[in-house]
Parts: sequence; C-alpha cells; structure tokens
Amino acid sequence: MRIGELAGLVGVSTRAVRHYHHIGLLAEPERRANGYREYGLRDAVALARLRRLTELGFGLDEVRDILADDSGRELHEVLAELDADLARQEEEIRARRARLAALKRQAEEHGGLPAEGPVSDELAALFGEMARTAAARPGPEPAMAAKEREVLALLESTAGGGAGSRVVELLGEAGAEPGAMTRIYEVYGLLDALAEAAPDDPRVARVAQALADCIPDAVIAEVGEEDWGRVAGQCAEPEDGFLAAYYAHFGPAQAQAVRRAIQLVVERAR
Repeated sequence: MRIGELAGLVGVSTRAVRHYHHIGLLAEPERRANGYREYGLRDAVALARLRRLTELGFGLDEVRDILADDSGRELHEVLAELDADLARQEEEIRARRARLAALKRQAEEHGGLPAEGPVSDELAALFGEMARTAAARPGPEPAMAAKEREVLALLESTAGGGAGSRVVELLGEAGAEPGAMTRIYEVYGLLDALAEAAPDDPRVARVAQALADCIPDAVIAEVGEEDWGRVAGQCAEPEDGFLAAYYAHFGPAQAQAVRRAIQLVVERAR
C-alpha cells in the first residue's frame, strides 16, 4: 500500500502518518526502488492502534509510553489513570456549567450582567440595587459609584470566601433597606464634588462624616475593632501595595475624606 491508501484505510490523514514517522511512533516501512514507501498489514495494524489510543484521549507522549517495551506499566493501569483524569475534567466542566447557569440567572433577575462581573449573587443583587437607584436619579451616575463597584468586585475576587463574602452580604442587606441606597448615592455625589479639591478643603470633614454614617453597624461589628484599627494604621500614609493603589484611585481631597471616614468608623468600633 502507498501512504494515501494506508491513511484512507485507517481513517487518518497522510500528514498524521508522516508526523508519526517523524516522532518515532510509527516505524518507517521499506521503500520501493522508486523511493516510495511500501506499507503492509502490520503497518496498518500499528497505525490503527495509534488512532484508537489517541481517540481515547492519550497524548502522543503517553502513547509512546504505552507502546514502549520498557514502559513499566500495564495498559489497564494507564487506562485507569486516564479514566481518573477524565473524571476530574468532567467535575470541572460541571462546576463551570453551574457557574454559567448562575450567571444566566443573574442576567435574567437583574436585567443583564454588571460590567464588573462576573460576581457573586450577593454582589450582583447589590449592583442591581445601585443600578435602580442611579436610574431613578436625575443626571448621570456619579463616577464614585462606578469606582465603588470596581473595588467591591476586586475585594470579592481576592478575599474569596469567609469574611470578605460576609461583608459583601452585609453591605447588600444594608443597601436594600429603604432609603439606604439613596443616601449612599448622595455621598457618591459629594465625593465627586471633591474630585478637583485640595486635601484641606473644608468640605472634606462633612463628606467623611457622611461616608462613615453609611457604614452599617453590622459591618463594623463583623470586621471587629482590632481589624479596623489595623486598617486605620495602614491607611495613614501607605507607600506601596494595595492601599497605595487604592488611594491613587481618588483625587487628593477624596482620598483624605476616605481616610477620615475610616478613622470615624474605628472610633465607632471602640
């Protein structure tokens, strides 16, 4: 048989046959006087086995191990290992599909997904409440609201489960209380007004107090006095790291208002 006939018989491409020759998985047959390869039945049997193994999901390096006389493993051991690997992949796929289903449900419940998504159901609900509040207000949404969503999505992603998720849940509950989100958006507007102001602007103290008043007592209690104190110490003058990047996100007066608000929250926590 010529290479095309062999490939057609087994159901692979001639390019695959040449590749198997190149990497040593399929032995080169004898050549005719005219230089063409002459394939026999044993070549077809070997190529068919190669095809069956690759269709099972084995990589070419794994196929090489299976075919090697000194591989040290029985075929059933290799098959068991492949089966376990496929089971892990199935579990990962199921988890991904469950996550996608949750995101589709979020989109249906909240009229679309937030630009900062994908996020948890709790954070999506909070963002949905923010969107409804913004739509009910005159004029464009305060820029500080969008920054807040970005930071909350980041914190949820980096904090994972536990306390980070619990704080997000508490913020969502607080934001859902009557009038709470409207007051929060008023503070966003006050912070926007400080975008070009100096840190010693007299409005900073009022904005800081308004911002601190928006932090629910339940969130303060969840974080705890010791943790709030540590945050306040780190917030004083961060030189690098996350907090430095966080404050660089704001204008000088806005950053000063946030620092002062944290100090006020610490005082409430004591």
